[in-house]
Amino acid sequence: MDDLVVMALYRHGVTVDNERKAFCGWTNSILSERGRKELHARTPYVPAYEKIVASDLQRCVDTAKILFPGKVVEIRQEFREMNFGIWEGKVHDEIKHIQEYKDWLQMPLSAPIPQGETFPEFNDRIMKAWEKLIEEISHLQMKRNAIVTHGGVIRSLLTQFAPVKREFWEWKVENGQGFELTGSLSALRRGERCISLREVPLTAKENG
Repeated sequence: MDDLVVMALYRHGVTVDNERKAFCGWTNSILSERGRKELHARTPYVPAYEKIVASDLQRCVDTAKILFPGKVVEIRQEFREMNFGIWEGKVHDEIKHIQEYKDWLQMPLSAPIPQGETFPEFNDRIMKAWEKLIEEISHLQMKRNAIVTHGGVIRSLLTQFAPVKREFWEWKVENGQGFELTGSLSALRRGERCISLREVPLTAKENG
């Protein structure tokens, strides 16, 4: 297939809010010392890409700069994580008594978040951003592309486009982890699934 393209999805490194297990959607949390160290260790094994885009939040911008040193990174606000509204920056124990939070824990894909996004709103935003990017790479004829973004965004895209069907919460996406989706560009433009999925970056052991 001459129109095969690679769409890589990388989650940002560990942040200070990740370390304290706080809700961090649109909060501009920064990479922790541990997060930076882990990313630098993976950089030598990260494949090359022609087009790299990243969420505009600092943790993604900094992750992209570490994983792809010297490369141009295009900033895309639409690839942000879900907006957790009034829960931003809070940990479970701080909000566990709130009824809306209890409802959300029971029905995270349908219950609203006060002053935040619903899952359908979030998912619709991500799908529109994806469709826009697919059209861009089609026009530019880019074969290898990477998105540096957030865990929820990656789960949403894998749920929709991975060759194996899994529910949103069944996808395990660690900080700094990457996935490469390979598929027909024409099929992706039709909203169809990719034909293969692999985890990246490869480690030194896996390479040799």
